[in-house]
Amino acid sequence: MRRVCNFSAGPAALPIEVLAQVKEEIFDWHGSGMSVMEMSHRGKEFTTIIEDAKADLKQLVRLPDNYDILFMQGGATAQFSMVPMNLLEDSHTADYVCTGQWGVKAIKEAEKFCAVNIAASSADKKYSYIPAIEDWRCNKQSGYIHITSNETIGGVEFNEPPQTGNIPLVADMSSSFLSRPIDVEKYGLIYAGAQKNVGPSGLTIVLIRKDLIGNSKRVLPSMFDYRVFSEANSMSNTPPCFPIYVAGLVFKWLLELGGLMAIEQVNKKKSSMLYECIDGSDFYRNLVKKSHRSRMNVPFSTIDDNTDKRFLSEALSNDLCELKGHRSVGGMRASIYNAMPLDAVKTLICFMKEFEKKNG
Repeated sequence: MRRVCNFSAGPAALPIEVLAQVKEEIFDWHGSGMSVMEMSHRGKEFTTIIEDAKADLKQLVRLPDNYDILFMQGGATAQFSMVPMNLLEDSHTADYVCTGQWGVKAIKEAEKFCAVNIAASSADKKYSYIPAIEDWRCNKQSGYIHITSNETIGGVEFNEPPQTGNIPLVADMSSSFLSRPIDVEKYGLIYAGAQKNVGPSGLTIVLIRKDLIGNSKRVLPSMFDYRVFSEANSMSNTPPCFPIYVAGLVFKWLLELGGLMAIEQVNKKKSSMLYECIDGSDFYRNLVKKSHRSRMNVPFSTIDDNTDKRFLSEALSNDLCELKGHRSVGGMRASIYNAMPLDAVKTLICFMKEFEKKNG
């Protein structure tokens, strides 16, 4: 079996321990004689899987009793529409803080359903920082304030959630979810696609304060209504069974490691090592403000585009895969989510140093 160092931004690497368990159970889950992909979502076997997954996730994030967990589909892109559709009760305005391309996409979808006030944006410096909260121009009548906790393309991350008072804070956490402890009570709603830190694509996780459910005056399609999913325990239709099963295994893996405080320390070490390599060189560069750098996605480049291309080609031949930067920014990007081993980051750093010696 051949395994490469997979730095993909998503779908991303999964823990090897989880993959091994999936392999062991793929034909026969716990003596049922069935794969999880074959069993009824209404049967006792899958009911056990989804309930265990929710219980473990609740433990991981220390979910307060006044919050609900929804297992949904459609990725973060569907949530871009669902959030304004569901949360705007009396207000038809929402505040958005735009710190990258995913914030841009969220705003574009929200504008179809409400008036969007762009409270702050870092577009003036190519999304290389997070605007200071004292400079945000929020609308006191807004129904919520939306942020993207981590921007995968530009590599910008909120280190702490902003204080928003009585206005619910909504966060797209797709690429940072479960990478560090979360103070859930500071948010009204958190949503995250699973394909970064949680499991395969196809599952979207929503943590929502219960008083925000069912307030919309709109007539909503059932598949876009948080109330429907909450009342049906995420089982109003056939859920993404296999991704939920794998996510449940990832939750258990994280708990066995020591929870979110433990994985945060690993992620700090991986990202700090990689940034030290970049900052200690005149050959590599990262343009993000240091205090706003992402622990999950590290974009960097060399001295010119041709050297970037050579870097990517040689990296690939050394089993360092999926390092090409997003097409909108170029260069390279190392996504070092929870499942990325420390040794793989060390291997990348060694390659970077050798490449600099030959090409610097």
